[in-house]
Amino acid sequence: MFGFEPTEEQKLLVEAVRRYAENDLRAAAHEADESGELPPDLIEKGWELGVLQASVPEAYGGFGERSAVTGALAAEELAWGDLSGALAVMAPGAYALSVLLTGSEDQKSELIPPVIEADWKPYVAAFVEPEYDFHAGEMRTTAVASNGDYLITGRKARVPFGDSAEALLTFASLDGRIEAFAVPTDAEGVQVGEREQLLGIQALPTFPVTFDKVRVPASARLEGMDASQVLASFNVAAGALAIGLSRAAYEYALDYAKEREAFGAPIAQKQAIAFMLAEMATEIDGARLMVWEAAWEIDQGKEAFKSAYLALSNAAETVMMVTDRGVQILGGHGYIREHPVERWMRNARGLSTFAGMAMV
Repeated sequence: MFGFEPTEEQKLLVEAVRRYAENDLRAAAHEADESGELPPDLIEKGWELGVLQASVPEAYGGFGERSAVTGALAAEELAWGDLSGALAVMAPGAYALSVLLTGSEDQKSELIPPVIEADWKPYVAAFVEPEYDFHAGEMRTTAVASNGDYLITGRKARVPFGDSAEALLTFASLDGRIEAFAVPTDAEGVQVGEREQLLGIQALPTFPVTFDKVRVPASARLEGMDASQVLASFNVAAGALAIGLSRAAYEYALDYAKEREAFGAPIAQKQAIAFMLAEMATEIDGARLMVWEAAWEIDQGKEAFKSAYLALSNAAETVMMVTDRGVQILGGHGYIREHPVERWMRNARGLSTFAGMAMV
């Protein structure tokens, strides 16, 4: 069984991430959402915390060992600050950690160091597809063997920094199996569309990408691909982000309810408001435990696909309930941009579809 006391290293990392989330991400979130742009120095400062680098062994340019639990703890804090900023800082992890999990030794040595050395660079994953019934187990993007190479054909959506990415780790179906291929963005047949206009995460630039018989060498395919292992790590990351966003909305609504008075008393003392806040806190704690358990199973080498899927499903339901209640508790104030709860509710709506954009 797992314990709940973080290690000293985890405490130090989480505390550093928490300071960044509060002093930098939270402070910049409103303006970034309004302008549709995250300041590059904001992303770089988050990158310098070393969350990804601490998950990569020294042999591949990092300074630690991968821990999904540590990644989940950090992701929660980042999302508490701002979801768009969190996804930007974590985007290269979806590329590098997928390689770390399923690449050969040669692939790890070749593909990971360029991602984590020096400054933040947009190495990202192309995972989600634009179909309304998208399911990871039935990808329409395909890879076909061709004269010792592979031809990739299909469409992807919500690719962070797709217009400026150094490379795309593209997930496709090969003979009915999910495989991943490291695809240069300048490869012939890669077409990046106009920036997507989304309900939430408006500060994060995401793009649709089309692959028209893109030829890549056989060495571009991750040799040890274990789809269930990768999907579990994607789902735990999204679940942890949902918990962080839920916590932000709950804490803001709680503080508001304590300060806002009606009929001579804080509205937090009204039974209807108190019950809503209690349910919000209860659901957040329960969802967090499911995310932690799935992360622990990953770290123990257990089959975590089911628990990770359930954790994300529950966290996605929780974040929608909590952010909606946050808007409701603020009343008319919840519907204006002066308060962040409306942004958090918009961001929350997409979390169930953000698999592949972050990884722990």
